[in-house]
Amino acid sequence: MIPVEVLAVLMLLSFFVLLLAGVPVALTLATSGFVFGLLGFGPLLFNLLPGRIFGVVTNSTLLAIPLFVFMGMMLERSRLAEDLMDVIGLAAGALRGGLGIGIVLVGVLMGATTGIVGATVVTLGLLTLPGMLRRGYDKGLACGTICASGTLGQIIPPSLILILLADITNQSVGTLFAAAMIPGLMLAGIYCIYILVLGIVRPNMVPAIPKEERALVSKKELALKVLRVVAPPVALVGAVLGSIIGGVAAPSEAASMGALGSIVITAVTGRLSWKVLRETAQATTKITAMMMFILICAQVFALSFRGLQGERLVQDFFEFLPGGIWADIWFLMLIIFILGFFIEWIEISYIAVPLFLPVFMAANVDMVWLATLICVNLQTSFLTPPFGWALFFLRGVAPPEVKTSDIYRGIIPFVGLQIVALVLVFSFPELATWLPRAIGW
Repeated sequence: MIPVEVLAVLMLLSFFVLLLAGVPVALTLATSGFVFGLLGFGPLLFNLLPGRIFGVVTNSTLLAIPLFVFMGMMLERSRLAEDLMDVIGLAAGALRGGLGIGIVLVGVLMGATTGIVGATVVTLGLLTLPGMLRRGYDKGLACGTICASGTLGQIIPPSLILILLADITNQSVGTLFAAAMIPGLMLAGIYCIYILVLGIVRPNMVPAIPKEERALVSKKELALKVLRVVAPPVALVGAVLGSIIGGVAAPSEAASMGALGSIVITAVTGRLSWKVLRETAQATTKITAMMMFILICAQVFALSFRGLQGERLVQDFFEFLPGGIWADIWFLMLIIFILGFFIEWIEISYIAVPLFLPVFMAANVDMVWLATLICVNLQTSFLTPPFGWALFFLRGVAPPEVKTSDIYRGIIPFVGLQIVALVLVFSFPELATWLPRAIGW
């Protein structure tokens, strides 16, 4: 008889082998869970499975996912990024690096409204990369700025990562939205400071937009454009996030108003049609179905791993680590960072985090702070090769003169900046905990 602890280790190894072999992650989770669960306990272990799956599909918190996805996809099809880039790029163009800072600001607004990394990176790449190269921006810096700015939607609320982490850590969505607000804006600020510093020490890498080009639009026209283009999405985000964080509405209720608001904004811009509505609904259905299928299959994996005493195995392992609970947290951060090279944030959230969570709960670690650390860390998974999705998206729309090596070279400083942000949130927990406490969560 094989000890259950050995089966738990073999189950983890089989998961990664299947994953590297190209098997879809949902099927990998279910297959490894079923096989080793049956080997360890037989079919009786899975008597609990229907109840766990029922708990997932009836979780009202997860209802916010399709609504926020719909809001993002609808605003993406309204070509909001095009309008934002047009006015913000011109407004910031007088600075050395101003166009890069404009891209970061658009990334913040797009992240808060759409939250769709692929759509943001592709749109920014199509709209801004040729212009940045034409104006003399360094290829690597231009690519890195676009990729990093496009991923800001994964930490700036409303973020799908935060909704899932709220479910995993048993925290309210509003609390995590409030906790991630300051770190998300801080990360965007770090990007801007980096670009401004480059404008001082390496001005040839980030030239300003020529004065003649900026003179084509008067200050009055620019101010009106800013008001017309920036005000609607900011008002929508303010209403959605404000109602959740302020406790006025549940996440699903606020998300439904956000979805309705995105339809209104798209209609006002004259870009709403049955085709746009149909495509948005189809894309929303596909993304939501993919996430829910992974979540359901993850229940099979989690049930088997717990039945095979995997949680106790993890706890015993952590006892061997020197440095106490702080070393345990950094070990989790290292695992998440390494996994980000190979798998997506959804799998990391539902594999790595639940495995280690009981250790931190037993040590009374602040779950809000820990979830924010995880969210900041997960940013790197979109930028780290070989499977950084932001890199793939930009490669698909980059001009021929931009090489893949330029994209990889460009993201290295921004991954370093994300690690700096992670260290800051770790060193100063108040960055994540102050706002939730200030508003009474």
